[in-house]
Amino acid sequence: MAVALTLLLTGVAAPALAHTGVGSVEGLAQGLLHPLTGLDHVLAMVAVGLWAGLVGGKARIAYPVAFVATMALAGAWAMAGGELPGAEIGIAVSIVILGLAIALKASPPLAAGALACGIFAIFHGFAHGAELPENASGFAYAAGFIIATAALHGAGLFLAARLAQHAPVLARVAGGGLVLAGVAILAG
Repeated sequence: MAVALTLLLTGVAAPALAHTGVGSVEGLAQGLLHPLTGLDHVLAMVAVGLWAGLVGGKARIAYPVAFVATMALAGAWAMAGGELPGAEIGIAVSIVILGLAIALKASPPLAAGALACGIFAIFHGFAHGAELPENASGFAYAAGFIIATAALHGAGLFLAARLAQHAPVLARVAGGGLVLAGVAILAG
């Protein structure tokens, strides 16, 4: 969490350095858009919030925080030139597993669920960081994808609250849909 907050604050502060237009503003905008332009990222990030909301309690905070913090670290690793073979496969598999967890109403111990979300975040964060646009501020770009990811988690939490209250069986159907989407992405 501290790493994510540091990246966020650094990215937000970058335009105040009197070098606006050099990459900070564009980096923030590109970072905000990156998770929203890939169906695989949108599905997985909403699924983290949905699963956390359906499990309830401390998972509502722990799962998204584990995801965002690990994603920020993996993004920084990719920006520094790290390598992660099979990242795209890991992203698709994360959708399948999250879908299964939702469909089967999995409610693991808090640490196990948070660990799973953190593992999934490695692949998503690496993909975000590896696609850092040329001439963009890495800190601003990271702040953007952190904010967008947190918003997608929030959408999943909102959805969980509505489904649990009004149509709990639809949550299981949504989980099944995520499994199918993840398999389709793997096959594609």
